[in-house]
Amino acid sequence: MKIMVIQGPNINMLGKRDRRIYGSMTMSDIHEQMKAVADQAGVGIEFFQSNFEGEIVDKIQECLGEFDGIIINPAAYTHTSIAIRDALAAVNLPTIEVHISNIYQREEFRHKSLIAPVCAGHIAGFGPIGYHLAIIGMLQIFEQLKRMESASQNA
Repeated sequence: MKIMVIQGPNINMLGKRDRRIYGSMTMSDIHEQMKAVADQAGVGIEFFQSNFEGEIVDKIQECLGEFDGIIINPAAYTHTSIAIRDALAAVNLPTIEVHISNIYQREEFRHKSLIAPVCAGHIAGFGPIGYHLAIIGMLQIFEQLKRMESASQNA
């Protein structure tokens, strides 16, 4: 099983950007911790970050047939990108949306996620640990898919 982690705009600025909201961990720190958890679970994991919507859409499309699930922090595109939403719906892979901050405690325009309705789960407000929770969630989804596949083969 393989997971693609997609990070949206300004996630590369973690550790420098508004530490009051996002904390002091860098994107690299988060990725190192995610890799350690994935390795322990025997799951492959790769990382991608872009500040450009089209590159994120391209990466989502490239996941089809290569990855079993996506963990995505679309960042500001959460609230604006129908293109990212449509790409996730098109590849139809289990996807978990992650936000470091609680988007529902922030400005009104951040309260609506265009991405969440096409995701298996949505994690917000737990800081960088949210990515760890997303891996745990994805492992549970993989286990459920295996059980369903096994049941259909035995039927």
